[in-house]
Amino acid sequence: MTAFLQLLFQGIALGCIYALVALGFTVVYRASKVINFAQGSLLLVGAYLVSVLATGLNLPFALAVIAAIALLAAGGAVFQMMVLRRVLGEPVFVLVMITIGLSIVINSAIPAIFGGNARILGDPWGASAVNVGGVTFNWVRIWTVLCTGLILALFFAFDRFSRYGLAMRATAADEEAAMAVGVPVRRVYALTWAIAGGIAAVGGMFLAGFPSSVNPALGDVALRAFPAVILGGLDSPPGAVVGGITIGVVEVMSSGYAPGFLGSDFAAVAPYVVMILVLLSRPYGLFGTPPVERV
Repeated sequence: MTAFLQLLFQGIALGCIYALVALGFTVVYRASKVINFAQGSLLLVGAYLVSVLATGLNLPFALAVIAAIALLAAGGAVFQMMVLRRVLGEPVFVLVMITIGLSIVINSAIPAIFGGNARILGDPWGASAVNVGGVTFNWVRIWTVLCTGLILALFFAFDRFSRYGLAMRATAADEEAAMAVGVPVRRVYALTWAIAGGIAAVGGMFLAGFPSSVNPALGDVALRAFPAVILGGLDSPPGAVVGGITIGVVEVMSSGYAPGFLGSDFAAVAPYVVMILVLLSRPYGLFGTPPVERV
């Protein structure tokens, strides 16, 4: 039972990071129908920003995190306004390829600037932990769960009750109708990229926490989190949360309980197996919206 609870806690903590990654995908896709393949690279930038600000400029860690969130949110908005806005109206394939290009640029620039060696994050938790009933709770994972819950609550409150949240939902429902009634659609697109950037900074920070570190391989997490995006539904923020936590728990539980004949790396495959099984019965994910075709 102790081993099960230990794995469950680790799975939920990992799932919270996946939920943040998936939410970044979903926010952009819901508004513009563009899959942002640079989301994993934004996590990488977020982790390095926190590390540089906390250890390079010696800012207090909390201030370094806030500054990293602000900088990455601003960077996401600027990229949308300076690059993606210029190709609005082009086929979605063009916008997707631009996000892939951005990912390649970031993944190449980070090692060129900082080198390939790992950096310390500069967080105050390190390897500290508490033990309850034989289950070890690392403080970095505890804060991962708590902060993720807070961020998700703030996002859903913003999405549901704020003026721009309503504008985002209106744009997602019908872009042309939203424009017709005066919704600032271009501003909404920039806002979605700002939100995706800010969320990525938080996800990158926790991803680089103990026992990991800040290194160029962190950007690969987007591929590991992609089943969470598909599982929950590309256009569903609640689905991103459910999918992220589900995939995190599946991955960690598979690492602890998968039979040996499935191989030592089955934990990396298990999320995709779950995703395929769900898509066989729910092609648009658990909470995705099937397209409506009027004849």
